[in-house]
Amino acid sequence: MRCRILHAFSIVHEMLRRSNDTNIYLTKSILGEDFTAFEKSLESASPTSIRINDKIDYKPSEEKVDWCEHGFYLAERPLFTADPFIHSGAYYVQEASSMFLYQAIIQHFPTARTVLDLCAAPGGKSTLLTQTLLETSLLVSNEIIRSRAYILAENLIKWGNANVVVSNNDPKDFENLPSFFDAVVADVPCSGEGMFRKDAGAIEEWSEYNVKMCAQRQREIIASVWDSLKTDGVMVYSTCTYNKEENEENVQWICEKLGAEVLKIDLTGNKDITLSDYGYRFYPHKTRGEGFFLSVIKKTSESPRTIKIKEDSRKPLKSLNKSNFLTLSLNDPEKWTVVEEGNLVKAYDKDRLTDFLLLQKKLKCMHAGILLGETKGVDFIPSVCIALSKHLNKDSVEIAEVDYKTAISFLRKEIIQLPDRERGYILICYKGQALGWVKNVGNRCNNLYPTEWRIRMNIG
Repeated sequence: MRCRILHAFSIVHEMLRRSNDTNIYLTKSILGEDFTAFEKSLESASPTSIRINDKIDYKPSEEKVDWCEHGFYLAERPLFTADPFIHSGAYYVQEASSMFLYQAIIQHFPTARTVLDLCAAPGGKSTLLTQTLLETSLLVSNEIIRSRAYILAENLIKWGNANVVVSNNDPKDFENLPSFFDAVVADVPCSGEGMFRKDAGAIEEWSEYNVKMCAQRQREIIASVWDSLKTDGVMVYSTCTYNKEENEENVQWICEKLGAEVLKIDLTGNKDITLSDYGYRFYPHKTRGEGFFLSVIKKTSESPRTIKIKEDSRKPLKSLNKSNFLTLSLNDPEKWTVVEEGNLVKAYDKDRLTDFLLLQKKLKCMHAGILLGETKGVDFIPSVCIALSKHLNKDSVEIAEVDYKTAISFLRKEIIQLPDRERGYILICYKGQALGWVKNVGNRCNNLYPTEWRIRMNIG
C-alpha cells in the first residue's frame, strides 16, 4: 500500500512536469492554493465505506457518509470475502464519493418509472438506484463487457430487488429504445485519475493521450444513448477523474450540442464538496473519499417518438403443482405474473410486464425479474435468485439457520449435512439472512450454490 501511494504521488509530479499553460489536465490552475493539501492527501490510505441494504436491520457504529442515507465508513478494512453477510447482499462495498448519486436521485428523479444505468458493472450505482427509487420503478443495468456483466448480475441478484433487467449491450443498441427512459445514469469509462491512491492499474494506464481518447469516447457513448432519454428526462454524468476535458468540457458539449441544461444539487450539510461550473467535484484532501465528478443535466431537445409496444405472446402458467412450490412462495402473489421460458420459471411484476418483455426483445438480457427455478422432468429446482429476493415468503419454505463455519462451507460449495431435517429443498440462512438452497437427500445435502459465485480462498 505504501509503495502504491508513493507511486501515485510521483505520478502527480509527472503530470505537472508534462503540463503547459493551455492544457486541461490536473494542474495547479485547477486546484490553486489547495494543490499542496491535495498532494499530501495522496500519502494517506483510502477510506473504506459500505452501503447497507434495507433487507437487513443493521447500522454500523462507525461514521455515516453525509451525502448518502445508507452509507457508512468503516474504521478498518475487514476481509469482506470471509463475511457471509456480503454474500447475502446485506451490504455493498462502495467508494463513498460515488454514493453522491443518492442526492441526484432524491433531488431530481425520485419517482422516475424507467431508469438506465448505462455503464453499470460491478453494480455499486445500480444497487444504490434500486435501493433509492420507488419499488415500482424499473432499472435497466447495462454492461458492455460480458465477463463484467456476469458480476453485475450476481450483485443485483444478491441485492434482491425484482424490477431489474441486466443487459450486455453496446451503448448504440439503446437507439432501438427511443424516449424509453425517464433517467439515465452514465458513469462513463475515464482516465481514472481519481483512483490513483487505491488502484495501481489506473496509475499505469494514465497518459495525456489516454485522457483525450477517453474524452472522445465519452461523447460517443452519450450521443449513442441520447435518443433513448425522454425530453425533460434527467441524465447523471459522472467520472472518477479530475481533468476538465472529461468533466466540465464534456458536460458543456452535451448541453450545447445535444440540448440540455445543468441542474443544481442542494449541498446543505455537505460543504466539503466542490462546486464547479458544470457539476460537483470530490477531492481526497477535502472529502472523505476518492476523486469523483458528477453533473446532473436535464434534456431540453426533442426526442424521437416512443416505440410502439406489442402485447406479449407468451402465456402465464395456468396451474401450479406442488413440485413448483416456489411459484407459490412469493409475497403478495397477486402482484406477479409467472411465466415459463423454456424450462425456466420466472416472475414479473404485473404492472411492468410489458416493459420487461419489450426489453428482452430489444436487448441482450442476462437477468430479468425473479428467476424462481428450473424444471427438470418432474422436479423443480429452486433458483438462488428467489432465495435472495426481498419478495420471498420465508414462511412458505423450509429454513435451516446455520453457524458461521457451516455458512462458509456452504459458500465454498462444499457438502454440508443437516441430519435432523426432512428431505427436500431447504433455504440456508445465516443470522436471518438467506444464502441459497440445498437439497437434503438424507445422509448429505446437495449444495445448489452457483459454482461461479463460490468462495475460492482459504478462510481459517
